[in-house]
Formats: sequence, structure tokens, C-alpha cells
Amino acid sequence: MDFLSCGSGPCCQAVDMKWKLVGKCLNSRQARFPSVGNRSGSVRFHDNKELQRDFGSLSALEGSKRTNCKAYSESYDGYVIGGEEDVADISGVEEPATNNVVIPGLPDGSNGAPISSCFWEWKPKLNVHYEKAGCENVDSPHVLFLPGFGVGSFHYEKQLRDLGRDTRVWALDFLGQGLSLPFEDPAPHYNKEGATSNGNASSWGFGDETEPWATKLVYSIDLWQDQVRYFIEEVIGEPVYIVGNSLGGYVALYSAARNPHLVKGVTLLNATPFWGFLPNPIKNPGLAKFLPWAGTFPLPSNVKRLTELVWEKISDPASIAEVLNQVYAENSTNVDSVFSRIIETTRHPAAAAAFASIMFAPQAELSFSEALSRCQKSNVPICLMYGKEDPWVKPLWGLQVKRQVPEASYYQISPAGHCPHDEVPEVINFLLRGWIRNLESEGSISLPLLDGLDNLKQANARELEFMKEGSKKSVMVRFFDSKFSLWDRIRSYINPRFKLRNSATKSQI
Repeated sequence: MDFLSCGSGPCCQAVDMKWKLVGKCLNSRQARFPSVGNRSGSVRFHDNKELQRDFGSLSALEGSKRTNCKAYSESYDGYVIGGEEDVADISGVEEPATNNVVIPGLPDGSNGAPISSCFWEWKPKLNVHYEKAGCENVDSPHVLFLPGFGVGSFHYEKQLRDLGRDTRVWALDFLGQGLSLPFEDPAPHYNKEGATSNGNASSWGFGDETEPWATKLVYSIDLWQDQVRYFIEEVIGEPVYIVGNSLGGYVALYSAARNPHLVKGVTLLNATPFWGFLPNPIKNPGLAKFLPWAGTFPLPSNVKRLTELVWEKISDPASIAEVLNQVYAENSTNVDSVFSRIIETTRHPAAAAAFASIMFAPQAELSFSEALSRCQKSNVPICLMYGKEDPWVKPLWGLQVKRQVPEASYYQISPAGHCPHDEVPEVINFLLRGWIRNLESEGSISLPLLDGLDNLKQANARELEFMKEGSKKSVMVRFFDSKFSLWDRIRSYINPRFKLRNSATKSQI
């Protein structure tokens, strides 16, 4: 195992935040349109009608008194649960129907944990990029974040900077994605003299013969599962909590099913419940042997032509902006950085061939449901945090996971889409911290949003409020009990915005 490079810096200490409930308000969700500027890597979502409100700045809250929320234990000191006007101590609440929970916003640049960008040579020529934060929090648990398809560790910057203040946090780029694309051509072109030809700068992987190090290389979910396993064993060195979004959720669950001794818990963020189209050669050897190609290098000429046509479309900045506009339900999210990093990845000479390998790679040996069952049998704790407005992984998929594993904690967040960790990181970080503390304390610390409530039904839906860029945001979070009825499922599809509208109406009276 070789560490190629790693830029690091001292880790910051967690900063307590003081909050005071300043009344109900609403940031209305509105239609958005992406605009791609002349400058490469710039995309923003614009409201078709601007809503202007003055919620004041964070400095206006400095005079508020500190509230000791006993039900949230010492770790939650400073979080406020209150009613319409006055701040209340949760330990003395007599009317638990009050559903407002004020949580901290993200730390500013100076208070966030510094992020280190590193490379680890897993195998010859297979260099894995990862980021880490909070390395000095030696007594804290490890949390490993796995990205979705087409993105990388950069998608978890808001988790690294926030959670890294009190936790050891890691984020990984899967091989074939992000900065874990190869440094050399896995299948170069050769000229008549047998020498390597540079050819087209974007044609890596489409050459004549495969290099020895890439002979068995296929960017499959089984490869990523192995990558995660060895990363935990060789780099982190201790069992971890794994958090995965979309494709990363499947890999997280798969890794836990294969290696339960390395995983303390799994959090799924709108996890995709399927991946791959071609049969797995181990699971279905008879069917797999009839397939002429399964993602290896070099790519066949007919696949090359198909890839060039598809890649030209999906790597176009306008197409990427359109996808981001579709999957991000929270209109205020600035996706400039995510957009530019995706564009940067698509310009790597190995990106097109890697995409083809991923698309034609076989399915995992374990299906999502099988991996879930194995985790359940191995007593691997599972938590679900799903954005309700996801157009791809709709709430139905999260409810199916919950039905298969009734003991799993399930938080449904609205408004939020396919990437809740980037859209409402304040909420995800708050819930994730609380869930991990619950497990680390062996249940002596209650699950987030359930403290001090005698009846779980009273915690069924809570409105979380936080400051974001000087404005107050409001998000509805619903917790599903281990037993929920068909009516509960039906009601989960009913848009909860009528509750938010009521809150907005009250705030204007």
C-alpha cells in the first residue's frame, strides 16, 4: 500500500452555536431554470419569481440566551425546540404537539474543518482519490461517505467541513469516477512500428491491446465493493459508519453485507435499489457466457461508436445542467461547484471509456434486496434519510426498504430531492450526528427528533429550521415508526407543503 500524496491541515474544534427561535417563516419552493454561462463550470438555479424577506443576520441572534435542551443530552446543548413565540426547555414541555426544531446551520469557512485531498495506490496503476477531515478527533468514530454516479468526494464537502469538527470523516472517489480515473491509458493505440501513439486525447481505452495492469479491469459494483473493503482495512484501519447516496448507497449496503465486521452502521441517502443491466457471471454463468463483452478493455469498435454518440450528449454542459435542475428539489442550492467538478471529470481522456465500462459492467453478485437481508441477519444498523421530491428514487423505494427492515430508522425530508446531503446538509448532518450518537451510546441517547416525547406518533412530523446564507429556512422531516399502516404510506405521498403554507400564513398574521 502506497500513499502517493496527501495535503493536510490542523483540524478545527467544534464551535457551539447559540440560537433563538425568531418565529415561523417560509422559504417558498418555486420553479427553477438552469442557466449555463459562458464561463465553463457555472450553473445556477433561478426562481421565476423572487421572494424577498428580511430575516436578519446571524449577528442578530447573538443576544439570545443559551438554552439547555436536556432531552438532547450534552451533545445537543444549544439546540432549541420551541413554540410560536418563546423558547422552551424541552425537558419541561407539556404539549409535545409543538413541532418546531431549530438546528445549527453550516459553519462558515473559518470555523469549518480543513479538508485533506489524498491519493492511495490500491493496486499498480489504480490510484484512489479520497478526502478526509477531523483526523485529530482520535476518540471519535469514523464515517465514510460514498458518492453517487458521475460525482465524487467533492459532493460531500459540506459534510467534511461540518462533521469533521467532531468526527473523523472520509469521502471516496470510486475507480473510474472523480479523480480516481487512471493516470495512464489502459488500452493505448499503437502505430505501425509498434510504438504507443497518443492518438485522440479523448480516446483512452479504445486502443488495440490492454495494458497488463488493466487486463481484468471492469468498473463494476463488485470492484467498488472491494475498493471500499480494502480502503477501510488499509487506510482507515478501524470499522466505520458508511453513508452512501444513490449508487453509493447500493455500494455501502453491499460492502456491509460482504464485510459486516468492518461496518458499524449504514446510512442510505436516496440509495438506488438496482445497478447494471448484464447478468453476473458468478450468479448466472450460463447466461453470462453468451455475452460478447462485459466492460473490459479495450472496448470493441461497435461499443466505441455507440459510446462516442452517447458521451457527446451526456457530457454536454447543457445536459449536465438539465440533470442537476431535475434532481435538486431545493431551489436555493448553489450547484456551481458541483457543476464545474463534473465538467472537469468529463474532460479526462479516460472518462468516455470508463463510462462505457460502467454501463456494460455486470450486475452485482448480490441484489440490493439480498444485501439488505444479509445486513439484517448480521445486525448491521441501517438508517434511511430520503429526499421526498426525488424524481428518480421516489419515496416508494425507501418505504420498501423500511418494510423489509422494520427496525431501520427512516427520515423523510421535504423539500429535498435526490441529493439531500447537498440540498439540505444542515438537516442530514443533524440527523446523522444524532443517529451515530444513539448507536455509540447503545441507545442511552435517543434518536434525533424523538427526545422527550412519550408517544412516538407525536414525533411523526417535525419542522426543522436553520439559518442559511443569512435567511431562515424551513424543512419538514417525518419519522416512520417500526410499525406504520397503509394509510401512513398513502399520507406520505401527500405533499406536506400545506403544513408549511399554514406556517407561513401564521407568520404573516
